[in-house]
Amino acid sequence: MIDTYLDALWLERGASEHTLAAYRRDLEAWARRVAAADGDLLMPPPALLPDWLAERRAGAYQLRSNARLLSTLRGFYRWALTEGHIEQDPLAEVRLPPVRPSLPNTLDEEEVERLLAAPDVDTALGLRDRAMLEVLYGCGLRVSELVNLSLDAVNLRQGVVRVRGKGDKDRLVPLGEEAVHWLTRYLRCGRGELMRDTTRPALFPGRGDNSMTRQAFWHRIKAHAGTAGITRPLSPHTLRHAFATHLLNHGANLRVVQLLLGHSDLSTTQIYTHVAQARLEALHAEHHPRG
Repeated sequence: MIDTYLDALWLERGASEHTLAAYRRDLEAWARRVAAADGDLLMPPPALLPDWLAERRAGAYQLRSNARLLSTLRGFYRWALTEGHIEQDPLAEVRLPPVRPSLPNTLDEEEVERLLAAPDVDTALGLRDRAMLEVLYGCGLRVSELVNLSLDAVNLRQGVVRVRGKGDKDRLVPLGEEAVHWLTRYLRCGRGELMRDTTRPALFPGRGDNSMTRQAFWHRIKAHAGTAGITRPLSPHTLRHAFATHLLNHGANLRVVQLLLGHSDLSTTQIYTHVAQARLEALHAEHHPRG
């Protein structure tokens, strides 16, 4: 039954392998829990899930983790109801306290400028890294989207890049003047030096003319952050978060930011309004005489 549901998710929504693997872990853990209680997966005992969520909450699991688990299970039972496998949703009455959104780590604009300027652009590796950082921040890409860019995905004349995001969905994202400048310079003076075979498709090669891995680029980001004197915690999404937050701080429409980020649901983008609001509150408290 779980395999059938996951196949449906892949076919109907184009869910990624990472998403499907996470759903499978949650569903199989729930199936084991139901089996241990001598229950049926399609008709679990009413108190079983609330009791399990309470146990998890008392242990190492955070409220957000329970919320994700409940969301996964609800999706499964909604599908089972739609397909006629059950007559009523067994989780219809299960509720969790509201989860306060956790604000993503980001950088202010001055820190971003220092990070972007950190690579040594007198070297081919430095030119590659500067171009990658400019595209990452200028377009708000996921690191996986950045490292998988091919040469033909970039149109410097029109100033756009074609990005393949989650669910293999393509979107066109404007590059911006700085990203175009550094990409042009890198393609003229850096890429050919880094590749033995420049006909290979990787825009940003790692070893062996293949695309750089996410892990390798993440190590490069951390090294450049050290050069820039940035000590706050970073994540692979830090520049993506900064991109969205800075756009909103400068008056961008939330729907536009959603399209640029490639979010399928506006609620995912709304976290950045909280980040922007938190920044405004901090500035008010620091500078306003009544703060």
